[in-house]
Amino acid sequence: MSKRPIYYDTETTGIKNDKDRIIEIAAYDPIGDRSFVKFVNPQIPIPLEASAIHNITDQMVESAGTFKDVGQAFFDFCGADAVLIAHNNDAFDKLFLEAESKRHGLTIPGWPYIDTLKWARKYRADLPRHTLQYLREVYGIAANSAHRALDDVMVLFQVFSQMIDDIPIEKVIEMLSAPTAAPTRMPFGKHQGKALSEIPTNYVEWLKGSGAFEKAENKELMESFVKLGKLS
Repeated sequence: MSKRPIYYDTETTGIKNDKDRIIEIAAYDPIGDRSFVKFVNPQIPIPLEASAIHNITDQMVESAGTFKDVGQAFFDFCGADAVLIAHNNDAFDKLFLEAESKRHGLTIPGWPYIDTLKWARKYRADLPRHTLQYLREVYGIAANSAHRALDDVMVLFQVFSQMIDDIPIEKVIEMLSAPTAAPTRMPFGKHQGKALSEIPTNYVEWLKGSGAFEKAENKELMESFVKLGKLS
């Protein structure tokens, strides 16, 4: 049975899934042309620095349901036959879904996921940046209210639809799991876009000390630096 693509996004009180909480979750089902968007009462204050990004305040979520109710409604919207698609999914949205579900005693359906950031880094390595808003500009998608969940979902749907063209979702999943060619240019940071051979060794050592190479998505980058003799 073919998987139904569900594009989704979360807004949160911060970036640490072990202590921060989801405060908004949105999704779009392009096959059924249905959308889902709900605030979530995080039961903790929303930091001012977080509100400055997504413009969601304590007053806006105080009458919303907790994740126990909203999360289950989201699961029901997606259904068991979905593949969930988000930008930076593997390092952010999925981790928050898992943490909130565990916290509230919910069981996440066994969905496959697609991380569009990983796709962009892998198959649009020619681009200097891979943020959703940069990709929006590259693909000529009109601007909207960035950093609100449903707005970002709709931008992601339009961007990723152009990125994969007519490639079936099942093929996209297969292509993402295929081995990635060794990177030749720095994919992030202040030296983004530079050839790896030009990256200062002290910066590579700083990356190692910061824990950057402990992330699964940077394994090939670390191996490339080792081969170049910039990392032991």
